[in-house]
Amino acid sequence: MADSDNTRTMPSVTRRKLLTATTIAAMALPFHNNSFATADTLAGNPSFDPALALWNDWRRAYLATIALCRKQQRLETSLVKAIGFPKVEVYRPGAEGAVIVCSPDAIDEVFGDNPAYAELRRKAKADLVAHQARWNTEDRRIGYSAALRAERIAVLHKQDMSEALMSAPATTLAGIAGKLDAVMREGESSEECDEFPWPELRAILTDLVRIAKALQPGSFMPGSDRTKPYPRRSRDRVSASVTMSERHSRMT
Repeated sequence: MADSDNTRTMPSVTRRKLLTATTIAAMALPFHNNSFATADTLAGNPSFDPALALWNDWRRAYLATIALCRKQQRLETSLVKAIGFPKVEVYRPGAEGAVIVCSPDAIDEVFGDNPAYAELRRKAKADLVAHQARWNTEDRRIGYSAALRAERIAVLHKQDMSEALMSAPATTLAGIAGKLDAVMREGESSEECDEFPWPELRAILTDLVRIAKALQPGSFMPGSDRTKPYPRRSRDRVSASVTMSERHSRMT
């Protein structure tokens, strides 16, 4: 069941440009009245920072994606336990043991075009179709594919927000911290990852937060909650979900 691009209302680049242009335009309004704000005011006032506003939008999108990812993973686990991934064991005369296959093309590869294996090929494909039908029935009952589609849409939205955030100008230390925090949340494999450049970036973010809090005591800084890390998508589980979805698309 392949996902359709029609789930997106406009191209990613167009949406990203619209998001960035809107926030930049909002930031520019105070400059039309010099008595209202100056560059120095903007440099220290988070309410005028488009990057910080977009960081908040990105964070919401990021957490929503995490929640949807965990939901589809939970449903996938339930589906696998109840039905098992669609597959079939095939035995070819003269070969040792069975071969587990998950697609009609794989069955054809096992038996080739030898007419002597025509009945074995037909039965293997029928068994695979039957297993896939049981999977599809349970899938519809628990809503796994619907959850997977919702997650993919959320991922696309998060990517749009991330690109808009990185394209927007930061006018405060909080905005800069927001950009750095987003990069780290997206890029680190874990909160304690010791591979370059993550420890170095953590140290930079710590310095940035410390300086900003000294300049603006009591203000919130993105990255200041690093002792309470955001939940993360399990990359191995995500890869397994993508593989299963692609396999399911070939079968239906």
